[in-house]
Amino acid sequence: MSLTRIQYPSPGFSQHWKEPAGKNMLKKISVLPTAADITNFNTLYMSCDTQADQVVVDLFEGLGHKKGHAILHALLEHGPDAVPEMPDSLRTLYTGSLNVPAWVDEKLLQAGAACCQRAGLFSLVTLRNYSLMGGYESAAINKPLIFTGALKAGPAKRLSDTLAFWVDVTGTDAMKPAAVGFNAAIRVRIIHAMARHYTRKSPGWSDEQWGIPVNHGDMVATYLGFSLVFLEGLYMQGFRPSSQEVSGIFHLWKYIGYLLGIPHQLLPDTEEQAIQTLYKWTMTQPPADADTIALAHALMHAPLTATFPEKNWQKKLLVRIYLGFNYYYLGRHACRRMALPSTCFKFLPYLSACINRMNEYRIGSSEKRRERAIKKGRKAQVEVTDAFLKSTGFGKSVQK
Repeated sequence: MSLTRIQYPSPGFSQHWKEPAGKNMLKKISVLPTAADITNFNTLYMSCDTQADQVVVDLFEGLGHKKGHAILHALLEHGPDAVPEMPDSLRTLYTGSLNVPAWVDEKLLQAGAACCQRAGLFSLVTLRNYSLMGGYESAAINKPLIFTGALKAGPAKRLSDTLAFWVDVTGTDAMKPAAVGFNAAIRVRIIHAMARHYTRKSPGWSDEQWGIPVNHGDMVATYLGFSLVFLEGLYMQGFRPSSQEVSGIFHLWKYIGYLLGIPHQLLPDTEEQAIQTLYKWTMTQPPADADTIALAHALMHAPLTATFPEKNWQKKLLVRIYLGFNYYYLGRHACRRMALPSTCFKFLPYLSACINRMNEYRIGSSEKRRERAIKKGRKAQVEVTDAFLKSTGFGKSVQK
């Protein structure tokens, strides 16, 4: 694979495995992927979800955007029987997704959702400042965002979409067929295909340089951001998920990834497999460039553009607090590569981790306390996400 994007070893991301978080991950695997394993993974940059691509051609190119969006909305709100005029490709995709694969374990799905919920606001902090900000270090995975106008739209749109999606899919029973999380995954799958379709039409885009937009390789990496990186962030913040919860996190996101159009055999089942997969992706990533640094800085300044919280001093304080978590999760070298300024609030994540460790001890000693933590954590996630969505003008209320 001779894509220009492939730089082995990665001049930036390979440093991750020398940071504390990366070192802790490597302790959990028995063998590192070989150069041949990494080369095989690189082939995924030239494969994508062709079934959803056909939906975009039939639905939006064939019927127009206004009618296409109306049909998609009606399908997700009322089901396929309410939309007899939809293209066959969309009907096939949706009805096929309703057939739950035999490998899906309902108990593990619920265990994963409960773990996401009981971490409360630290789930959202981890997603924003570790999973999302950390992904900006790669110029390749983020290049479609530039071509689809993410900088012009501002960080609030992507952050709103990401938070709303995450809260939707991690709700109790949210991934049952036609439930809110299930439908959210189908909608995002079509959105990804639209982004791929129109990015490839954009002047200046090159598959030979960047791979196919929103390809299987980068989608797997995105999945790992929601599962492995998220889980590592919880570890770093003092949470101690049970083995059932850890398995549940990976199982939940494997099913979500499958509904997003990623072949299920590409999605790891265990933490060790996930670490090996992340290693294969990171080791060929190009470093942050001017575009991705601009994306990172837009995310850094996002609190200043929202109406929540209300006071300017609160918004400025949030920027500094989030920077503290960026440095805590990503490490000094990654933050400097993205030109993120240092902050005196770097001590705060250490303090919150200590508090979380004590709370974990209390929760672990009582099932009733654990159930209360799940309800309390979910309530906080929904309230903050709703407030943020209202402050940006994007999205709608999320599932409780």
